[in-house]
Amino acid sequence: MGKQTFIGFWKVCIALRKGRSRMQNNRPVIVAVGRTKFGEHYGKKPEKLIEEAWLAASNECNLERKELDTCYMSDYFLPVTNKLGLEEGFLSELTELHVPMEVTRSFSAALKTACHAIEAGVYSIALVGGIEKMTDRWGKIRDDLMLLEDPWSYYAGGTPEANHELLLRAYIKKHGIVGEDLERLYGALAQVAVKNHANGAKNPYAQFQRKISLDNVLGPRRAANRSLGLFDYAPVSDGATALILTNEAVAKKMGVTPMVYVYGCGSATDYLNYSAREELDHFVAAQLAMCGALKESGLLNVWDIPLWQVYDQSTMMEMVSLEDLGYCAAGSAWRSIAESYPNEKGCYKVEGKELYVNMNGGLKADGNPLGATGGAQIYELFRQLTGKADQRQVTIDGAAPKYGGALEFEGFGTKAYVNILGRD
Repeated sequence: MGKQTFIGFWKVCIALRKGRSRMQNNRPVIVAVGRTKFGEHYGKKPEKLIEEAWLAASNECNLERKELDTCYMSDYFLPVTNKLGLEEGFLSELTELHVPMEVTRSFSAALKTACHAIEAGVYSIALVGGIEKMTDRWGKIRDDLMLLEDPWSYYAGGTPEANHELLLRAYIKKHGIVGEDLERLYGALAQVAVKNHANGAKNPYAQFQRKISLDNVLGPRRAANRSLGLFDYAPVSDGATALILTNEAVAKKMGVTPMVYVYGCGSATDYLNYSAREELDHFVAAQLAMCGALKESGLLNVWDIPLWQVYDQSTMMEMVSLEDLGYCAAGSAWRSIAESYPNEKGCYKVEGKELYVNMNGGLKADGNPLGATGGAQIYELFRQLTGKADQRQVTIDGAAPKYGGALEFEGFGTKAYVNILGRD
């Protein structure tokens, strides 16, 4: 994305912000969150995982299942990996409830739908959950992942990692990165992995809880003679996440403090086939989703949100997200990353400001059970905003951050969601 495109993007955002922000009545409030550890859970059935996440959330706010008005659940592959059709019935049997239930692909889609229902006053208390059991059929999942992300690349013989390499090459070509700058870019991507593993080491739910070095990242790249290697990619994972969503009035009756509001939910789409898109060096859907979320939130400055969970299926995707979300100019994020380390806070320094990204380890270290991944992002934001993130806690001027954001994708940038959360 050139300078003019970048400027045009923010003009669109400014125009969108003149629209109506999220309604004050029935503002969606997250009152509790729950999750499982991510990893390889061969010995656990899907219902045990989602039950663990749901019980953790319900116990946190002393909510009984009979108080639920509705449930929204996300998964990608349960019908394939565990032969579970009509997942709504599966959830009904698990909760022993007959309330309305709907299934989406991503957690953010489930959350967005639940927020609309709460705002409209249709329901007062909703369970939003995500579940995935991907390691049970690893060989099949790899085929399905590529077919889901980009059929053209799949039939051309591409692997799930292929488009990430193509994104990197397009980025390098578009911005004319050569020589020493190119080596610094590769090093910056390695630093992303090192940072996320360091954060994952502080997260008891993370799939990988050990630190790595730059040599750990660079070694597999050299061995494979590739620009991106083993430690540049997120794993395949099993796990579940859940949250309880209600409105402001009910949250007050429950005595919830501080209250964490869903201030904005933005989403946008792009072409399914990556190679057919007009822009190959970034994700247009992420930019547009960010604009939509800012419009709903009423925030006028991206730096009001210094805390982010981004969808780092690869280190390249985290780097590009810094540009698509508006924190770095096009073609410059790698410089900010390279200049930010070593950094004891584990944050990026951009134009003298601190930006905290993927404090739970991101998909790279926390894990990536697709249907539950977005829930882990919201879980971390909720913990950070309420000052309960333990060793990972971020402080801004001596206090927990007031706002945080999450970027989640469906497919390879085909559909993007941006959620902005904030405490009262």
